[in-house]
Amino acid sequence: MKPEAGAYEALIQFLYQSPIGLLQARPDGEIMMANPMSAQLLMPVAPGGNLLNLFDALQTVAPELRAQTAALGESNGVICEALRVPVAHPRSLVKALDIRLLKLDADTLIASVSDATAAALDEQQRVASQLRDATRTDSLTLIPNRAVALERIEQALLHARSDAAYQFALLFINIDRFNRVNASLGPGVGDELLRLIAERLSSTVRLGDVVVSGIAVPSHTQTAARLGSDEFVVVLEGLRRADDVHGVAQRLLDALAKPYGIAHEQLHLSASMGVVLRAQAEGDADAVLQDASTAMRVAKRAGGARYCVFEPQMKQRAARRGQVESDLRRALAQGELFVVYQPLVDLVGGACSGVEALVRWQHPARGLVPPVEFIDVAEETGLIAPLGAFVLDTACRQFAAWQRQLGDGAPQILSVNLSRAQLADAHLPELVARSLADSGLAARHLQLEITESLAAQGESVQRMLHRLKALGIGLALDDFGTGYSSLASLHLLPVDVVKIDRSFVSQAETSAHHRVLIEATVRVARSLGMRTVAEGVETAGQADILAVLECDKGQGYLYARPLPAEQAQDWIIEHLR
Repeated sequence: MKPEAGAYEALIQFLYQSPIGLLQARPDGEIMMANPMSAQLLMPVAPGGNLLNLFDALQTVAPELRAQTAALGESNGVICEALRVPVAHPRSLVKALDIRLLKLDADTLIASVSDATAAALDEQQRVASQLRDATRTDSLTLIPNRAVALERIEQALLHARSDAAYQFALLFINIDRFNRVNASLGPGVGDELLRLIAERLSSTVRLGDVVVSGIAVPSHTQTAARLGSDEFVVVLEGLRRADDVHGVAQRLLDALAKPYGIAHEQLHLSASMGVVLRAQAEGDADAVLQDASTAMRVAKRAGGARYCVFEPQMKQRAARRGQVESDLRRALAQGELFVVYQPLVDLVGGACSGVEALVRWQHPARGLVPPVEFIDVAEETGLIAPLGAFVLDTACRQFAAWQRQLGDGAPQILSVNLSRAQLADAHLPELVARSLADSGLAARHLQLEITESLAAQGESVQRMLHRLKALGIGLALDDFGTGYSSLASLHLLPVDVVKIDRSFVSQAETSAHHRVLIEATVRVARSLGMRTVAEGVETAGQADILAVLECDKGQGYLYARPLPAEQAQDWIIEHLR
């Protein structure tokens, strides 16, 4: 039955005016009917403009359609539902086509062709936006990354150059002792901790921290970003006054210091922060960021859990420290370091009961470099591990040699200092055990010294001390009286020896108060089965008082300065037990 004339004319009118291309073809591709839009859309992709056969017209952009149609065989159905093909014709405004092809029956293919230029462009923009976001967002914490931070710093610098009243600040943040978390609890906990830190930073910086002419600046001018590892940065643009940064910095430190509940543990951490204000900001964004990092390291060397405002002279000191690091690496490789030994003396009798091993550096140009100039640098740069291993190995071998040469009269205790970074090394007990085995020194003759402030720094340090004790070695608490512990908590520390700080010993002759403190320390230590050593003994009067107060041993210039191995051996022989 044929459609009525009016309906047929309406259908033809629809086909001719349709905004999409519609066509009918035979299974071999021969086009039987095509509306004007289909011809307009297909002409730029059809070789030679030939629109007699659909498969021939699409051969260069969709050659698979012929085979896909043949694969249906006697079946009917969808050949392609939404095939997007590019249009490369230079004069065509259409850049992409969407093609739908259906086998209607054994003799008929139905196709639609539409302009997909807008959709393709939208998709390209969406993908580009995703890629752009990915390159500007830290994948772990989902806050802006280093690239964004540098962009915001550069923007602040440009604004400051054009507006003399404009104030901004950069806060560079590093988490104190973050590596201990990864080492003790694993990287998964470390990652979760970084996410929580990022959340606290983002939520703690408030809109009210930045205003211009009394009007709040949009929140995007406060940027909290992750630079990498455990380093973050906050950029504050449009500060009311430069001094306002102090309140913001302290509020951030307080927020970061609150406990973190992760993996059934309450983690307590602190942060060190370097601050650069507009007045000190020189150079480009990278230079300002470096200055803030320099100030952060100053805060960390001062004990952490604080902020420090950048000052130009810090650059000079940082440059000197950089030179020390470079020279120290060479010194380790070329054998410029050596070990000296300071005797430990029985206060009653004066015999040499032990020695403390101390590192020294003979620089080829600067001469003898004092430890205070390079130990901190070694800790910051990771060089403390090879340096500490060198001191321990050298001292163990030398002490074992003295014991073999001097027999029963040889000193019984070799004391070696441990640094903060060494205590954080999970492999430290294995390293100590290897030094003992390689040297042949019995564990009971080795004593490792830690400062009072280190010993009181939490459960991870306590666990490490117990692991070391399990080797059979002794532990000494150095500089007692200057750190965080007290006589009341001395029983909580797994130590065998308490070393009374030189600041008490130096006033023993002139201050009754200090004599009482020394006596109290000796009595409490003795009640706990611990021995005592007085550091910095310089006069016979100090030694006499310490002996009366029943301190066990003394160490200081009264007896001997730290001596190279040969001189130390001669001294020991003169003072055999």
